[in-house]
This record gives sequence, C-alpha cells and structure tokens, in this order.
Amino acid sequence: MAMISALLAASLTLISPAQAAAGDPVGSGYWHTSGRQLLDENNKPVRIAGVNWFGFETTNYVVHGLWTRGYRSMLDQIKTTGYNSVRLPYSDDIFKPGMVPNGIDFSSGKNADLQGLSPLQIMDKIVAYAGQIGLKIILDRHRPDSSGQSELWYTPTVSEATWIAGLKNLATRYKNNSTVIGIDLMNEPHGAATWGSGDTTTDWRLAAERAGNAVLSVAPKLLIFVEGVEKYQGTSSWWGGNLRGAGTYPVRLSVANRLVYSPHEYATSVHRQPWFDDPTFPANMPAIWDAAWGYLYKNNIAPVWVGEFGTTLQAPIDQTWLRSLVSYLRPTTANGGDSFNWSFWSWNPNSGDTGGILNDDWTTVNTTKDAYLASIKFPLGTSGPPSDVTAPTVPTGLRVGSKTASSVALSWVASTDNVGVTGYDVYRGGTLAGSTTGTSYTDTGLSAATAYTYTVRAKDAAANVSSPSTAVTATTASSGTGGGSGAVKVQYQNNDTAIGDNQIKPGLQLVNPGTTALNLTSVTARYYFTKDNGSSTFSTWCDYATIDCNTIRLRVVPLSPAVNGADSYLEVSFTGGTLAAGAKSGEIQLRLNKTDWSNFDESNDYSRGTATSYADNTKVTAYVGSTLAWGAPPA
Repeated sequence: MAMISALLAASLTLISPAQAAAGDPVGSGYWHTSGRQLLDENNKPVRIAGVNWFGFETTNYVVHGLWTRGYRSMLDQIKTTGYNSVRLPYSDDIFKPGMVPNGIDFSSGKNADLQGLSPLQIMDKIVAYAGQIGLKIILDRHRPDSSGQSELWYTPTVSEATWIAGLKNLATRYKNNSTVIGIDLMNEPHGAATWGSGDTTTDWRLAAERAGNAVLSVAPKLLIFVEGVEKYQGTSSWWGGNLRGAGTYPVRLSVANRLVYSPHEYATSVHRQPWFDDPTFPANMPAIWDAAWGYLYKNNIAPVWVGEFGTTLQAPIDQTWLRSLVSYLRPTTANGGDSFNWSFWSWNPNSGDTGGILNDDWTTVNTTKDAYLASIKFPLGTSGPPSDVTAPTVPTGLRVGSKTASSVALSWVASTDNVGVTGYDVYRGGTLAGSTTGTSYTDTGLSAATAYTYTVRAKDAAANVSSPSTAVTATTASSGTGGGSGAVKVQYQNNDTAIGDNQIKPGLQLVNPGTTALNLTSVTARYYFTKDNGSSTFSTWCDYATIDCNTIRLRVVPLSPAVNGADSYLEVSFTGGTLAAGAKSGEIQLRLNKTDWSNFDESNDYSRGTATSYADNTKVTAYVGSTLAWGAPPA
C-alpha cells in the first residue's frame, strides 16, 4: 500500500505558477493538495506562511493579548507584516457550557463587540475578520483541556469520542467558510504515541485516520493536518516532529487530496537535542530534516507544513539554526518555485522558551526575528504568486573593533553567493543604523557606557535582502575613557607557561571601570580553549581567589561549531559579592583538566596569552546579564 501510494504521488505533475489561471486572486476558496503542492480553488500554487496565535487552549479560553489590544488590530498587523494565515490552538474546554473567556479589554475601540460572548463565539469573530482582510485560519486541537498537553489524543477524562466530537463541531461550524482551510487534528503526540504499530490505543496514524475521516464526513473540503510522533523505531525527534513512519504507513483518508503532514522543529532555547552538539552542525541538519519529514515533500508524496518552529534567538547557535532552517524551507527555481509550508511559533511574545514575533509590549514587531522569515513569506490576494526569491547569503564573522564613548567599529566577512551583492545594511537593535558597500562600518552618535546589539544583512540590486547575521553586542566606553566597556573588563595572567601538559591554568582579575558598584552575581567571564583529543568531560578548580573561591562557580561549555581557536570555554560565575566603582576583584587562580588527564595543546587556544602579570585581555570575554560587556568572542 505504501509503495503504491508513493508511486502514484511521484507520477503527479506539479503545477507551476505559469500554468495557473491568471486573473483570480491567489489563495481563493478552499485549498487542496496535488503531490507535494497546495493549490487554491483555481489550481494556483499557494503556500502557508503564517504565525501561531495561542490562547484559546489556556484558562483564558481566548487568544492572548486582548488585554492590551483589539483583535482586529492584531489581525491587521499579522496581515501587514506579511503573514498569510493564523494557526489557532484550542482545547476541548471551549466546547463546555458556561466557559467564560477572560483577559480581555472590552473598552471601545478594542474588543467591545466581544463582551458577553462564549469562546466559540469569539472564535467566530476572529475567523470572520480574518476572512474579511484575506487571512486564512487553521484550527489546532492543542490540548484535551486547558491543564496541559497530553501524550495521546485522549486522557482518562477526555475520551477519543469527545476529541472527535469537538473536531466535528468545528468542521460543521465552518464548513461553508473557506477562511478556515483545515484542522490540525492533535498537537504533538509523544511519549506512548506510536506510528504503524497497529495498536488502536497508541497508534497515532490510525487515530488520525479515524478523526480525519470524521471531519471529512461533514466538511469534505477541509485540509487535514497530521503531525508526527516523538519516537519511531528507536529514533527520537521533537514531540510531533517524527514522520519517518509515514512513508511506510501513510495516513489514508476517505477524501483524496486533503492530507498535509505537519512536523514541529525547535532550537536550543526549547531543548538541546543531540544534533546541536554534532561537530558538523549546521551542515548536518538538512539530512536530519530529510529523514524525519522532508522526504515526504522531496519525493512528492504530500505537502509538508512545519506547523511550529521558533526560538528566542538569544544564543548564536539558535541564530545559526534558524538561518539553516529558513534556507531549507526556501523555494528555489529548481523545484518549480514551490516549497514547504510553515507557521512560526509564535505571534505571542509570552511563549516562555521562544518569545514571539511581537515584542513584550504586544505592539511592536521584533524586526530581527521577522527579517529571518522575509524570504519565505507568501502574501495572498495578488495577481500571481510572488517570484522565486533567491536571497543573498548571510554575511558572517560580524565582530566588534574599537569602541569609544560615542562610537562602535564593526567588521564582517563578505557574503559568498552568485546573486550580486551590492552592499550591506547594519542594524542596531533591529533599527537600520546605516548602509555601506564595504565590509566595515562605524556607528557614531552613541551614548556612553551603553550596550548596543548589531546585525548586518547583505542586499542585491533586485532589493533582495539576506537573513540577519549572528548578532554581536558592544558596550560603549564611559565618558572620558579611551576604551573598555564602561561595565566590566577582564585582566589575564598566564599561570602555566607549558603548552602541552594536562592542565590549563588561567589567572583572571575583574575590573570595574564604571562609577557605580557592580553586582558580581550578574557577571560571567569566558576563557576560550580547545579540548584537543581525549575526554570531553572536565574537572574544574578554583585554587585561590582574593574574593573567596566559595563564591565562584565554574563549568565547561562546548562550542558548536568550533570556531577560531576554540571548541569550548570555561565559564566563571559568582554566587555573591559586589565590586566597587574603580575596584579590582584581585586575582582568581583557575585550573581545569580533562577527566582522563590527557594532554592539551594550548598553542592555538583563543584566550591564552603570554602575560605573566595581570593585563587587559580582550580574548577573555565578560557578560553582564546576557550582554557582552568586554572583549570579543572568537569568530
């Protein structure tokens, strides 16, 4: 059955934008599938390029943020920011009589028309206005009840029958409204959930068939979105992200051309999966995605919609991951301009481990996050699909040079691509600071002793723009000083001149060049080195510290991928203490070894210096909170 399905799918002819009928708006009506493509009612190729706006699945029983803004304003902004659809998570609690939505500002000009409505009636309002402005809606059964997610589609208190009844309720409610193009049957099956086992109590593939066919029995034009599981034949992935079994055990629906597979993908801000520590990261990721779900699209079996992916973007590794995933999802001329579908998690800023497209004020857009997605957006309602976007490759190696009280010098490595880069835009905190045709830029007119975060993007003559580079943070000097961060700086002394023994012995000293006391609990310092051969686990020691070794905490953190002169760093943090203005911490004598006591080769270690008395070392970095306050990490 699986082989027959695959052969039939592979024999389908893909429809190119040029083959679609001209004149009608892109995205009209209900959507259906053809091989790996999604097509609108006029057989024009379309893509889901949207956001998740959650809240109906929580004890608010309504989308979040309405305590600050009106739902129409929120949907207008989703549309104008370039997203074409909204995934609306819900729980079965919204069907219970007497459920009262809360967390809504009912004042005039915001949500006055929602006063006194039930959760379902508010959903009606959101669907109606989304349709009015040209957005599509995908409903997502996110939880069985508002208390939390479940491994299976049923729980001891919410039966399979209740789940299916809720799905049919919504299918019936919106079956004549093509704004709602489909239903995601169950969010993130995991744990006990299986695929292809044949056990009706755990086999998610069989349950998806039962539920999908129930939905199609009342609304045959809806798309049915089926997520994966966590584990398949000993291989683990994200919850809902493992669709390895779908090639052998496909979901069989009673109505043709309605099935879309939907994995989820996340960064280390959610969980540090093993592949993030692979020394080949991020080059290893396309093969991982291919094996888990990408093969379904690449073999023309079915469309694939990455229904959730997101990150806080705070860690450089997460920035690399998002650039890599966007590149994987991007349409190319080679595949006829069609591509994967996606919905970013989330529009809301109050997702604890990812944040959102909106900033914490619930009003302004996080332009850095949004820029990553620019090349894969797909607006609806135009006279034809957007032309294929081949964005310039992202510039690399962004680093901070000299700093004064009012300026920061930046440099980077040029983009290497074949689309003709004409220049670079430098962004300060998400706002354009300036442009240049070279690979360096000095940002001026800044405030003293202030931290600024920068990214740079390449652009070409056709106005295509790359994703942002990895961000760097620089703190301007205090007024009247010629250098330093104005927050903290690090001095270093080499306590072991041997470069090939089995221990590394850096001496560090912190200096507060500012005018106010510095709380040491907010400070971390990083000494970068290479572990070379041998064990990847370490023992760390504080041999002596003027401020007391009992207040010092040490750990070794791997860098992936390895960079110039470093594949690891020794992180130094503090459990207490303050450093007065102008004061020094006194010496901190540190030592580390591999647990197998194999030798290091320190000859090329990034942070290692030859000074035998304490002197400033910008290759040992210091952070105040999450802000780089001293030095430059290895590029």
